[in-house]
Amino acid sequence: MSTSCFDREDETFIVLVNHEDQYSIWPHWKAVPSGWMAVDGVKGDKKTALDYVEKNWTDMRPKSLRDWMAAQEDAPSAL
Repeated sequence: MSTSCFDREDETFIVLVNHEDQYSIWPHWKAVPSGWMAVDGVKGDKKTALDYVEKNWTDMRPKSLRDWMAAQEDAPSAL
């Protein structure tokens, strides 16, 4: 039985981010999927990649939801 490259501790990973500011770790040798961009300067073992994600992805809500919620707070009350 083979092990997924995502489960390997000895794999080299990069960190990806999409337009919604959502993060993912990704094997460095795999093509970056459409809609995602590699974060510059982040490449290393699984722990390094996961540590970066944990420190930088502090709000799990998609960016579009955060923007909408902020707009609701700034909008005049309809009451």
